[in-house]
Amino acid sequence: MLDSLGRTLVRWRWVIIAAWAVIGLFAASYAEKTVGRLEIRGAADVMTEARLADSLLTNRFQGPVSEFFAVTLQAPERVTEGVPGKLLDSLIAVAKAKPWVRSVVSYRSTHDSTFLARDGRTTFFLVALNVQHDSVGTVVVPMRQAFAGVLRRFPDREAYSVLVTGRAPLDLDIRGVSAEDAHRNERKLVPITLVVLVLAFGALVAALLPIVVGVMAITIALALVGVMALYTSMSVFSLNIVSMIGLGVGIDYSLLVVTRFREELSQGLRPSEAAVRTFATAGQAVMTSGMTVVVGFAALVFTPLSETRSVGLAGLAVVAVAVLLSTTLLPALLSLLGRSIDRPRWLAQRLAWYHRPKIWEKWARTLSRHPYRALGIASATIGVLTVPVFFLHIGLPSRNWWPTETEAGAGVATLERMGVSGYIMPVRLVIEFPEGVEATSAIGLRALKHLSDTLRADPRVGDVKSLVDLTPGTGILEYSLLYSEPDSVRIKYPDFLDAYLARDGRTTLIDVILADTTSLTTAMKVVRDIRTIVGSGSVRQLRGATVRVGGYVATSYDFQELLLARFPLLVAMILGVTALMLALVFKSVLVPIKAVVMNSLSVAATFGLIVLVFQHGIGGALFGLDGPTSAIYVIVPVVVFAVVFGLSMDYEVFLLSRIKEAYDRTGQNTLATREGLSATASVITSAALIMIAVFGMFAFARTLIMQFVGFGLAVAVLLDATVIRMVLVPSLMQIAGKWNWWPGVREGRMEKGAARSEERVE
Repeated sequence: MLDSLGRTLVRWRWVIIAAWAVIGLFAASYAEKTVGRLEIRGAADVMTEARLADSLLTNRFQGPVSEFFAVTLQAPERVTEGVPGKLLDSLIAVAKAKPWVRSVVSYRSTHDSTFLARDGRTTFFLVALNVQHDSVGTVVVPMRQAFAGVLRRFPDREAYSVLVTGRAPLDLDIRGVSAEDAHRNERKLVPITLVVLVLAFGALVAALLPIVVGVMAITIALALVGVMALYTSMSVFSLNIVSMIGLGVGIDYSLLVVTRFREELSQGLRPSEAAVRTFATAGQAVMTSGMTVVVGFAALVFTPLSETRSVGLAGLAVVAVAVLLSTTLLPALLSLLGRSIDRPRWLAQRLAWYHRPKIWEKWARTLSRHPYRALGIASATIGVLTVPVFFLHIGLPSRNWWPTETEAGAGVATLERMGVSGYIMPVRLVIEFPEGVEATSAIGLRALKHLSDTLRADPRVGDVKSLVDLTPGTGILEYSLLYSEPDSVRIKYPDFLDAYLARDGRTTLIDVILADTTSLTTAMKVVRDIRTIVGSGSVRQLRGATVRVGGYVATSYDFQELLLARFPLLVAMILGVTALMLALVFKSVLVPIKAVVMNSLSVAATFGLIVLVFQHGIGGALFGLDGPTSAIYVIVPVVVFAVVFGLSMDYEVFLLSRIKEAYDRTGQNTLATREGLSATASVITSAALIMIAVFGMFAFARTLIMQFVGFGLAVAVLLDATVIRMVLVPSLMQIAGKWNWWPGVREGRMEKGAARSEERVE
């Protein structure tokens, strides 16, 4: 069937090439729209406590401050006097004049020293927005442009710094940075990849084909992601995933196909026959490998988070496109190029040493003589690298989470220096009292006061904002008298009351502002502790009331719990489906078990190195980190496991396909292992070098999550292509002998092949 399909591809090669050219041109024009359709904020497919709290905040409150900007101003003099003071007033006036602004809270309106730095030269003010959640990003740029216009009218404007930050500005800047990193890395990687391919092939024409396939895979997949974004939420990190996987896998598969085509030509076949034979052998390996990679990405589609689902969808798209290109367009092009693929020939002669099989044949012979020794050394190496994984801590990283090179990230850094960064992402408690109990009643106020005092006593909490924290030092009796005349309170504090007291009168809000010494990692513990306090009934006055904890940190905590609950199912699905597929392809019991175990070891060692470098900060400075992250974001182990497990199968399938092919021909396990290793070692090494370069480049990205993923994938490929595929797998294949292919080969043939193998070895 494969031979027949291969001949059809060769016969219709011009049609196939023309069709892919049209698809590529259309995708190139459409892919430009993809970036603007991607989202940075995550969502879950279930209603979590944090999501419900945020929903109540938006729907029940008259003027909820659910979306706001924090604007920082740094000046050479005190910002409350002279020219800096006039600039501050102008910025506030411009913000208030915008139709999408509900109110502005600043030092001018509150005289609260919280808004001023100790030296008086830095301040910030909060701009409460009156826009829908999904429209906040559209007003970030107009607001920044308005402030820039004000700044241009002042003398010595270079001495001032005005930065707009907050959730929406951070989202927008991260999306921009992600897109820039993806394009920048693609430009850098193409020449690096070309050098490795020229080294591997010894021919410029052959080296260009995988580049073409990789770039086309990225372009077409980006267009597909843009289409999917019209119907479902797609994360901005899909851009980086498409770039990494598209370039890596596209070139990986092309490398295998082109290498096999050149081998067939060297056997004396005509170009068309060589293309057909390549499709039937290397093409089958690519399809098998592609299916194993797809399993990992498909598992991510069933996760409850939009970030991981979109990574899964993007991965499915780019791998499917890469497989189709490698098994249709590439054979068509190869049949046309024929022996021209080896040009220029002088280059091939000078680089013949790299892909000469004798080096790898010698290595294979050494392994076959001492398989147990090789197995022991390799296992010990993987074991040592795996040890740190037992100290893995899942959570939001304590530092480097927001890219400081962006305006919003620099704004967060300014707020951190002032010790008020907690104001832009408070922990929000939405309290709903039972029917008949008003939040401003004596019972409600006592409950709020007790809870506020309990929260304020926590050293991790910097401030608390609520109905009973309006004026410092005010007691319950005074608050009861104050709220007994709601009309006068609304006249005096209209914005405050609209933000903290719902229309129904029995739902209220408490904002917990975390101390500047509290990292995001610790903040997740604060959320967990607050939920324990309100759920334990220790605040007697709150009995009968419903308290829901929301905000950015609480949302992240809920997402983490959801994803960790699904993770075991995801692991079982990937392991089970992958093992079943390999069992069907290779007609063996031992091969799939060994492959799953080997890949699991590779993933475990990868996690260990991620913990060592990022969580503990050992060597983190090489990647621009200013210290340990203290925790690993929950998406990282999930995505890395799914992607690494699939990509690791690439080399497993490449190696096993050649070993099985040699075994079917000779019936001798030892010789088949040697032949398979020596034939694929240079391909695996070259493919690994390219993969490491592709993924390693993203380890230096400006967003921490992409650094996590890029580093993890690069390390996994390095370990897989060296310790696993070049040592562990051949050693185990040698030790297992005839049982590698049971029950796919008859017992008589196994014994006969084993006997011949032993005679040959002797």
